[in-house]
Amino acid sequence: MTRLDRLLRPRSIAVLGAGWALNVIEQCRKMGFAGEVWPVHPTKTEIGGLKAYATLADLPGVPDATFIGVNRYATLDIVAELTAMGAGGAICFASGWTEAGEPELQAKLVAAAGEMPILGPNCYGVINYLDGALLWPDQHGGVPVDRGVALISQSSNIVINLGMQKRALPVAYVACLGNAAVVGLAELAGAVLEDPRVTALGMYIEGIDDAAAFADLAERARAMGKGIVCIKSGKTALSQTAAASHTASLAGGSAASSAFLRRIGVAEVQSPSELIETLKIFHVHGTGLGRRICSLSCSGGEAGLVADLAAPVGIDFPPVPDAVRTRLTEILGPIVTVANPLDYHTFIWGDGPRTTDVFTTMLTGYDAGIYIIDTPRPDRCDPSGYQPALDAIVAAQAQTGKPAFPVASMPENFDEAMATRLMSEGICVLMGLETALVALRAAQMPAVPGGWRPLPALPPRETRLVTEAEAKALLAEAGIAVPHAVVGATLAEVAVKAAGLAAPFALKGLGFAHKTEAGAVRLGLTTLAGQVAIPGAAGYLVEEMVTEVVAEILLGLRRDPVYGVSVTLGMGGVTAEVLADTVTLIAPVTESQILTELRKLRLWPLLDGYRGRAKADVAALARIATRLADLMARDASLEEIEINPVMVRASGAIAVDALIRRV
Repeated sequence: MTRLDRLLRPRSIAVLGAGWALNVIEQCRKMGFAGEVWPVHPTKTEIGGLKAYATLADLPGVPDATFIGVNRYATLDIVAELTAMGAGGAICFASGWTEAGEPELQAKLVAAAGEMPILGPNCYGVINYLDGALLWPDQHGGVPVDRGVALISQSSNIVINLGMQKRALPVAYVACLGNAAVVGLAELAGAVLEDPRVTALGMYIEGIDDAAAFADLAERARAMGKGIVCIKSGKTALSQTAAASHTASLAGGSAASSAFLRRIGVAEVQSPSELIETLKIFHVHGTGLGRRICSLSCSGGEAGLVADLAAPVGIDFPPVPDAVRTRLTEILGPIVTVANPLDYHTFIWGDGPRTTDVFTTMLTGYDAGIYIIDTPRPDRCDPSGYQPALDAIVAAQAQTGKPAFPVASMPENFDEAMATRLMSEGICVLMGLETALVALRAAQMPAVPGGWRPLPALPPRETRLVTEAEAKALLAEAGIAVPHAVVGATLAEVAVKAAGLAAPFALKGLGFAHKTEAGAVRLGLTTLAGQVAIPGAAGYLVEEMVTEVVAEILLGLRRDPVYGVSVTLGMGGVTAEVLADTVTLIAPVTESQILTELRKLRLWPLLDGYRGRAKADVAALARIATRLADLMARDASLEEIEINPVMVRASGAIAVDALIRRV
């Protein structure tokens, strides 16, 4: 039981606001709501054919759920009265709160609500298609269901659009959060997932208010075998508008949020269509879709198209196993080239038994199969000739116990009624080839270990940039190798101190965030004699240059306002932002996780012995990253650590440049 049970699954509903109340009444009536609906209006005696009550105090009972469709000022008093009555919860429809620059008014609403849950304000409402309970003031595209997915959105319009889908996805709940003043994202999502009739969860997210709670939600969903897929918006805005480091731009925007979602096992997609198709897979087949996929079509063109579209998505098609190849050759004959993707030609078209044999045999060698089939439009054509192929897909899944996906290359090329019928038989029809491939890849989200939570997020604070000499000392204390170096206030002082260093040298001016752009770095020096002062330098650092370098790597860690601490690695040096070849993780991290992510870099082959080059000691790099993540976890005064570059050798790695900001 959750505190949202009465609001989400009410037995009685109160509605306020004449026009909006009528809409809510009509929607409940259409969906067959069996509970009580009580209109409340100060002057009307009847709304929508139902008796209207002048005040909340006149109601025959305490409402489980209330739709408040009045202005924001009246909303405050109504919420306070509902709270005092012991009502189960409310939808606050009115806008004009924090989103309109009036946070004080929203704070009053929160105070009035007390322990009573409210969705909103600035919120469209909630639809429960399982029980016919709609606190929803408008049209919608759903129908009553016995089980289905839940859709939750921080944008009312987005979820309205999702609810109008014609892709045969059964929807159990639609819910909006609005400003989420009282009930947050994780709480609402957890409440709908607790309903055993809900099979999966789809979300449109503008911002995560509590990363730890969201990680807990994802873990509970995994334990229930229910997949979560989301669209995370706002990816083009950097989480920090002005920063001293490369890391701030490379890890801003989508990188940290995507890393967080990946770490907690939540599938992320980019469009509403991809969200719908992924939810269909989770609804029918649950989580953990296998990676070995086969594709079947009766056209070489379709087979080639599938292969071309799948590669950028990250789906490959493993070769056909020998036993499967032998059997398919027996069925199809020598003319057909047995491969994956398979073009089985049209020799067997309309032959139900042979088609079933081909479809089933191919599927035995894989985790799942996609069957390209665009059925003729029923208003102008006769689709009956495609029934043997559809029956064969159903039989292949039944006989192998593996998912068999009919896939229409274009979404309009599969009739919604037919798709709905197949979905009821446990066959997940995917609509739109490109979208289907993205959805399949999203549904392959691997299981992640439980118990992980991000480091606590800290509020924004004033920080200072420490000198590179101080930064290197801090790194050395953490067990990270740095070059042999000396520091001094003047060139003359460091020249004397550098007598014990081995050339070549690097001479650096202190006090600059980006020394290269400021002309504050001089490399490859064999002597310090004759060097002129660096304008604006607050001191000087002389280091032995690192030789025998395999790769220059950027390693950056920074406090994230939502996810705690992000860890970014990638190809570094002065061109780090131009290359933009990085991966981001959220701390805490392990060395094995870092090594796995490094293999996703476009230029990973350069670290892995490309064309006979020496292999970089990426294990040493991973050790540095985990040590720094541990340091950030222990020392809350550290805001950002960037090493650009870490010089990675065939054995070992050395931090040759360091930028640290701390309180």
